[in-house]
Amino acid sequence: MSSGACRNGNHRTATRPHGSGFRPSSFKPRLPPSPSHGPGDVRRSSPASLGGPFKDSDGVPGRVRVAVRLRPRNSEELVADADFADCVELQPEVKRLKLRKNNWDADTYEFDEVLTEYASQKRVYEVVAKPVVESVLDGYNGTVMTYGQTGTGKTFTLGRLGDEDTADRGIMVRAMEDILADVDLGSDSITVSYLQLYMETIQDLLDPINDNISIVEDPKTGDVSLPGATLVDIRDQQNFLELLRLGEAHRIAANTKLNTESSRSHAILMVHVKRSVAGEGAFSTENGNTSHLIKPLRPLVRKSKLVVVDLAGSERIHKSGSEGHTLEEAKSINLSLSALGKCINALAENSAHVPVRDSKLTRLLKDSFGGTARTSLIVTIGPSPRHRGETSSTILFGQRAMKVENMLKIKEEFDYKSLSRKLEIQLDKLIAENERLQKSFEGEIERINVESQSQISEVERNFAEALEKEKLKCQMEYMKSVKELEEKMVSNQTRNHRDVKRINEGIGASISSEVSEIRMLLNTEIARRKAAEDEINILGSQLAQYRHPEADGDTEIYRLRKNLEEEIRQKRKYEEEAIVLRSQLVQMNIEADQTRRCLERGDLGDAFSLNTRVDQSRNMQLRENGNGQKPSIAALSEQVGLHKILTLLESEDATIRIHAVKVVANLAAEEVNQAKIVEAGGLTSLLMLLRRYEDEMVRRVAAGAIANLAMNEVNQELIMVQGGIGLLSVTAANAEDPQTLRMVAGAIANLCGNDKLQMKLRTEGGIKALLGTVRCGHPDVLSQVARGIANFAKCESRLASQGIRSGRSLLIEEGALPWIVHNANDESAPIRRHIELALCHLAQHEVNAKDMVTGGALWELVRISRDCTREDIRNLARKTLSSSPTFRAELRRLRVDY
Repeated sequence: MSSGACRNGNHRTATRPHGSGFRPSSFKPRLPPSPSHGPGDVRRSSPASLGGPFKDSDGVPGRVRVAVRLRPRNSEELVADADFADCVELQPEVKRLKLRKNNWDADTYEFDEVLTEYASQKRVYEVVAKPVVESVLDGYNGTVMTYGQTGTGKTFTLGRLGDEDTADRGIMVRAMEDILADVDLGSDSITVSYLQLYMETIQDLLDPINDNISIVEDPKTGDVSLPGATLVDIRDQQNFLELLRLGEAHRIAANTKLNTESSRSHAILMVHVKRSVAGEGAFSTENGNTSHLIKPLRPLVRKSKLVVVDLAGSERIHKSGSEGHTLEEAKSINLSLSALGKCINALAENSAHVPVRDSKLTRLLKDSFGGTARTSLIVTIGPSPRHRGETSSTILFGQRAMKVENMLKIKEEFDYKSLSRKLEIQLDKLIAENERLQKSFEGEIERINVESQSQISEVERNFAEALEKEKLKCQMEYMKSVKELEEKMVSNQTRNHRDVKRINEGIGASISSEVSEIRMLLNTEIARRKAAEDEINILGSQLAQYRHPEADGDTEIYRLRKNLEEEIRQKRKYEEEAIVLRSQLVQMNIEADQTRRCLERGDLGDAFSLNTRVDQSRNMQLRENGNGQKPSIAALSEQVGLHKILTLLESEDATIRIHAVKVVANLAAEEVNQAKIVEAGGLTSLLMLLRRYEDEMVRRVAAGAIANLAMNEVNQELIMVQGGIGLLSVTAANAEDPQTLRMVAGAIANLCGNDKLQMKLRTEGGIKALLGTVRCGHPDVLSQVARGIANFAKCESRLASQGIRSGRSLLIEEGALPWIVHNANDESAPIRRHIELALCHLAQHEVNAKDMVTGGALWELVRISRDCTREDIRNLARKTLSSSPTFRAELRRLRVDY
């Protein structure tokens, strides 16, 4: 039975050289060092910076570094594989490994470090783990992890205590030795927790009663913590070794065919390092002279964490011989390792989704792969050709892990206690100085008050005299003006009396002549009317004589006309049904064609997969113009006619109406059809559907078609003119279906991008309707709302910069700011990007600054200027913060650097 790695037992290897016979090399260049190290610092392995100089203050890029370590043959393999060569060939000088397929063919792989079976424990630590430990001492998080088949030496590499031979000490022991040598326990602190992940439950190895520890994730930063785990302060190396012995005694192991002491859990050692450093920021006095204030060093605390993970070995059941409970343990181990492999594959391929929540192991290692920690991975393999499949799987795991990029960051916090003590001393000095200045100021203020009172009295006397003179002058001018106006009024009254008398005489004569003429015209009209009535009576009698013999013929004509109208109605009905059947036939042809292609390729997936492929094919065929042929919907439109399809929107048959609106929506998705639809009255018909019908399907599809048409600026103004904003607002208030709300929100979001519709959107309830759609909480709806807010804020910023608009933002007046601030750090990248842009545009107008400060938006702007992944948004936030007097004053008051 193979037992290549026993927990703190003998590592069955051939004789290895120990001492200084190997050439020391750095597994990875270390990070830029912290400026605050004392003379007691240990000698570091490499002075180079990680991946080059800093790009910015947000973090340092660092790839996951991977080393491969080969275990020598054990006693069983020496007997069983005596006639066979090793399945691997190491080339440490070029850091390559060859995995033999057969006697004449092999695959070659490159790693960051290749460690032969003769590599000492010291060399493994120096090239793999020590750079990570140095980064932890500089304030970065770090992770050292082993991965490999069971029995290949993972626990030997990490957790060996070295009781029998100090040269066999593992990475855990050596790492704590370096940490204790570098920190000052008077001002710094080291705490340790030791856990195991067993059957998807986290158990405390230092307190076995605590066997179900929960994982807590910070919703803002995403940091993972274990508040229920035991934390022990470390004062010396012996204390740490006792904790390791206690934890190893409680760790679960079992005897299998591959390993006599096979680990049945993942062991996780967490070392928390808290160090005091100095930075700039607080104000104090220099040399006791309070009249000159300077910026001294302010106390900071750096918190870093070293995570050492001893993964349980992967195993194949038919080789390990696991049964019963051991079999269940093996299943749990393989599932968690599989989840870890999926996450590393997603990170290596830059996938949009990383399945971190599939296992507690991946949640615990969230910061180690794709996070902010510096990570080193050791993959352990065996030489036996019988286990070539497991060896190949382990090597490929390491190759994928080398593609994962982390962004390393330092976590610093203020040391408020030390700062408070310094500020209290400064405050006492300032109070004493203030009292001295106060007394000197009081005498000066009294003198100034006396002088000012005498000056005020003199000014009041002069003002009273000048006021009296001006009053007399104004009275004289007033009386003179009144007298002149009275004289003018008397003369005007006399002249007006004469003019009125003359006008009345002329008007009387003209009225008499006009009355006579009107009477003559009236008499003439009466005579003409009487003659017309006589003529009408004559014609009526003649018509009665003509109608009597043709009564039977009129009855037959009336019956034929009725039959013809009935035939026309039937024809229209059959045409409508034919159009519906034709559209259904087009869709069925698309689905049948895609199904035939899948069957020809042999792709016999389940029904759900097939339906998904058919839908995708249908969408593709609606967009493509393959081999000179137009899409099926466009062809249907040309055959039937756009005007005919639009008339079907008013059909009384619900099925026909739904099919017609779907066809119009598909046509509206193509930009070339939008002008034709609007010109033919399609926009008016779609708005009519929103106004008249309450069917959810009709409203959803109609809103989607309107959203497509609203991408054109001309159509946006037509929608406003025809009352479309109000209809969309009513639809948003009444709808509950998330897809309907997404379509309505998308249409309003497109309208928000038009400068001319800003006030209309507010007065007709468009902004409130857009904000109201967030009640469903669907991510797609929230994304459209965020896009609309960003468009609206951008238009406001543009109008304000052109001097067209002034005053507070309409978004702030409508109460959108709390929602914007709440979702500014949303997990969804599109939502977060739109809201960050909206905040930057709102902040560019100074009149909004006060509301943004009181509403908490200032902190989000500071976060965007530091942490935003897009450089253009980050630069815009910095420019806005530096250009706004209100923001600068608030940040100075809070002593925040940006």
